[in-house]
Amino acid sequence: MASTNLDEKGGVSPIVEITPAPSVVRGGLDDNYELYKRMRDIEIDPAEAKKVLRKVDLRILSLMMVTYVLQYLDKNCINVASVYGLKKDTHLVGQEYSWATSMFYVGYLVFQFPFGFLLQHLPTGRLLSTTVICWGIVLITTPACTSFAGLATNRFLLGAFESAINPGFVLLMSMWYTVGEQPLRLESYYSTIGVATMFSGLIGYGVGHINTGLAKWQYIFLIFGAITTAWGLIMLYFLPDSPSTTKFFTPYERGIAVERVATNKQGVKNRVFKPYQAVQMVKDPKTWILFIMAVSAQIPTAAVTSFASINITSFGFDTLTSQYMLIPGGAVQLFGMLLGGWVATRWPGTRCAVMVVANTICIIGSGLLVGLPDDNKWGRLVALWLCYFQNLGFSMSLTMISSNVAGYTKKQLTSAVVFIGFCAGNIAGPQTFITSEAPMLIAYSIKLVMAFILYVHMYMFNKKRDKEQAASPVAENETIELGMHDVTEIDNKGFRYIL
Repeated sequence: MASTNLDEKGGVSPIVEITPAPSVVRGGLDDNYELYKRMRDIEIDPAEAKKVLRKVDLRILSLMMVTYVLQYLDKNCINVASVYGLKKDTHLVGQEYSWATSMFYVGYLVFQFPFGFLLQHLPTGRLLSTTVICWGIVLITTPACTSFAGLATNRFLLGAFESAINPGFVLLMSMWYTVGEQPLRLESYYSTIGVATMFSGLIGYGVGHINTGLAKWQYIFLIFGAITTAWGLIMLYFLPDSPSTTKFFTPYERGIAVERVATNKQGVKNRVFKPYQAVQMVKDPKTWILFIMAVSAQIPTAAVTSFASINITSFGFDTLTSQYMLIPGGAVQLFGMLLGGWVATRWPGTRCAVMVVANTICIIGSGLLVGLPDDNKWGRLVALWLCYFQNLGFSMSLTMISSNVAGYTKKQLTSAVVFIGFCAGNIAGPQTFITSEAPMLIAYSIKLVMAFILYVHMYMFNKKRDKEQAASPVAENETIELGMHDVTEIDNKGFRYIL
């Protein structure tokens, strides 16, 4: 091990350079490579590593959690507003409300690849913060909509700006956390969907008691839009772009942050677009398994998001009651996802198992929605609450991108493809849900099958790699080095999938 001295301020002096592995392909070093190179032969104190992790949780994870609450509330404002006169004041008829909800995901879909490109080439923190400010402004303008055309355009723009957040947060997971830390952290921010669902119910209930001034539904967009715009400005100041440039770490802590993530064998961030990784993404079965899972996961989403209030009202509950009946569904999401994240962290290799369990619960819930008589309103309500487990299954599948896809070009493109599937399911969902709950049951069943296929595919890949490793061993430090040279998981022979 090369000797290294630390200065009093925590800086790191240069060390003997290690020659990169001969199998490294051309295409550019990781943006954080120089800092990694200075740290790779330093034995890091576990206490210092934990201190860095706590700082990351306090700064990065807390920002992600609040942002995720807001993005979920903002895109689903239309759900609460729908029972307070939005459809009447914007003159929506027939299926226009369904199409208005779907237009959000049309914008989301169209801007997936453009924002994927921007996320790779621009500073991550500043880009994400700017999109938050933009969609907050779009939300504030929603009360000005008086027709389907205006509302559809507004929803398209809202979806366009929000489209950066989900793939951006998946990339942040791989930039700041080790693969073992990712399930619980990802579920921690994704579980705030439950908080948002409960909060939207309370806000909706409170707005229902406003009897002066503007129309009730307009207050919803003005309140949430103002909060989001202010939050985007806060993010712009506090959300860093990279572990190696953040100002809330000392120089030594920056090195620890990069060294921790380097053990993922995926690097941190690379701004060079590599066409061969795009080709490999298309050929990789994981991409399309995750795509099908995303589509099938999101088709039923209309039942628990845009149509939730309408759905509960159709069970026989009045308008105000339908708002606070959203709260138990939010609690199911919150605690279900936190539990699932804890299980996958406590017992590594159980991510696919968690997805299977969550999806099985959704199948039970959707089966009850299909089978129970219309007059059994409480039974159907509980069945709907069970379907809120769907977000645990989908969010856990996102850890397959953050943990099991290496090569930054491949990772951001895989994320874009998966979220295009996410959009396709959400666009189709409101249309299929109009006539029957049966599509929910079919979609959940397809997703369950794909979860098993994904597990078998990755398990067989790991077994093949183990045999190759036995015949031709690859050193751990070379595997990590290849990750910092932006080599994909397919080309890095020391890489193994997290099941």
